[in-house]
Amino acid sequence: MAIHIPGLIAIIVFYLLILGVGLWAARKTGLKKGQSNSEEVMLAGRDIGLLVGCFTITATWVGGGFINGSSEIIVLSGLVWCQAPVGYGLSLAFGGVFFADKMRRSRYNTMLDPFNRKYGDLMGALLYIPALLGEMFWSAAILSALGATLAVILDIDTTISIIISAGISLMYTLVGGLYSVAYTDVVQLICIFVGLWVSVPFAMTNPASRSIIVDSSSSSSSSSSSWIGEVATTDIGIYMDTFLLLIFGGIPWQVYFQRVLSARTVKVARILSFVGGFGCMFMAVPAVLIGAIAANTDWNQTAYDKQINGSIPSDELGLTLPLVLRYLTPDAVSFIGLGAVSAAVMSSTDSSLLSASSMFARNVFGVVYARCTKKKTSDRMTIWVMRFTQFAMACCACAMAITVKSIYYLFYLCSDPVFVILFPQLTCAVYLRDTNAYGSLLGFLIGLIFRLLGGEPGLGLPPTIIYPWYDEEAGQRFPFRALSMLISLVTVIGGSYLFHVLFKNGFIPIEYDIFNSFSDKPRTILATYATTPVEVAKQPSDVPADYQPYIADDLHERKVNLSKRGHDNPVFQPEPAPSHKLGNNGEFVAKRPLSTVTRL
Repeated sequence: MAIHIPGLIAIIVFYLLILGVGLWAARKTGLKKGQSNSEEVMLAGRDIGLLVGCFTITATWVGGGFINGSSEIIVLSGLVWCQAPVGYGLSLAFGGVFFADKMRRSRYNTMLDPFNRKYGDLMGALLYIPALLGEMFWSAAILSALGATLAVILDIDTTISIIISAGISLMYTLVGGLYSVAYTDVVQLICIFVGLWVSVPFAMTNPASRSIIVDSSSSSSSSSSSWIGEVATTDIGIYMDTFLLLIFGGIPWQVYFQRVLSARTVKVARILSFVGGFGCMFMAVPAVLIGAIAANTDWNQTAYDKQINGSIPSDELGLTLPLVLRYLTPDAVSFIGLGAVSAAVMSSTDSSLLSASSMFARNVFGVVYARCTKKKTSDRMTIWVMRFTQFAMACCACAMAITVKSIYYLFYLCSDPVFVILFPQLTCAVYLRDTNAYGSLLGFLIGLIFRLLGGEPGLGLPPTIIYPWYDEEAGQRFPFRALSMLISLVTVIGGSYLFHVLFKNGFIPIEYDIFNSFSDKPRTILATYATTPVEVAKQPSDVPADYQPYIADDLHERKVNLSKRGHDNPVFQPEPAPSHKLGNNGEFVAKRPLSTVTRL
């Protein structure tokens, strides 16, 4: 098979388009003049509007792993097992209902800031680990999808394709921050919509493809599997486990909260969550149709020479979508489809790399640097730490993409550590006032132990705990991931109460309070909307004499230089007085100077 010249030209054109848009958008961060600051890079100055926000939050999820993986699972197991589009769509909707409002009003910079504020910087840094694993698996799925697409077009080894793709994605990511990501996401979503929907009618009418209305398991079909699929009674437990994982494991993601926190207002943050959820399910339709077409195609009648009995071999299922575009559509349509998909999956990678590097630079490196030097990191240092992190992240994700062959498996696996560990932690940090760092640490460890003891065949981990309905060939049939998550949640709550009793009643001396959860010693945490480490005042007497609490105006907040507010300590919040009025954005507006402040 020779190099597909139209496809190669399409990739070059679309890569240049994406890169050009990214460079143009990067000017907004000041990168061209060397004037950028870390908040501009991370959150685009909290200046993302409704239109661009809806595009970027949808395009972030609808990347290479999403569309390629959806087509793959249709051929492998059937439509009923294509749970990712619905699961992630619902996760965005639930995030908009329960978390977008609270996170945006608190003006956090990253998803880990609530942990830093409530549990201290050490627990915040520890909880970066599951967040990093999720982002790494996500990036691996995207790179694997892009490598598979390039392998079909250029007829080169998939490993080489993935390495080339990682290099291109890394180069693009280093150019600019969230402005570049957001504006390229607009182009990405348009490319996916046009490229896939234009390809579907031509693939359907190809002589080698049969009508998808006829189930491929019927007697009139030579295919041995159904594109509809079914859920056996023995699979109900694992089916529900996967759905819960995708729904609730799709919430605690920095790529999601980065969009929420960068929105201009709280209202915009909520709306784009709901629109993104609908967009995820809608944009999966053409990928699902392409998977159905592939399952109902007699590949003997095509130029594809690796088919087995007229079907795609199991080790090639990750190439389902590019194979359909390559062999079942005309060259002109293939030009649009393959080029658009390649550009789309490339521009998804930068979101994940930017998210992981933002959390590391702020919540890990920033904490360690502040503890060691008693100084805050400069914007220049933070940006360079982010760049080095992006390079390391790209290398690790590249290795993972080469090792794990299934795109859908990577796409599904990325939510596993996030669901079991981060979701209960985030829920407690946002909603449960009395949880503390000791309960958080116990919940982290217990949840991790139970998840690992359940096993993971794809990573070579045999099960140690044999749950009900276990099958020697199929593995765990019990929803053990959901059970591990619930155990972690209960442990955080119960452990927090236990240590509260032990410390407050003197069973453990207060000098052993290493997290300063119960002692009166101030602890250093990161400011939520400034980069300077601040001391948490344990008593009203610790408040500086010239301290003037700042009442945020959500509509005007983004236009004010944060560095000129003097003693704006974000760990203080005014106590609403009866004379206060509720502003348009749901925040109290004081008519007179406030007499007291309280610690959050």
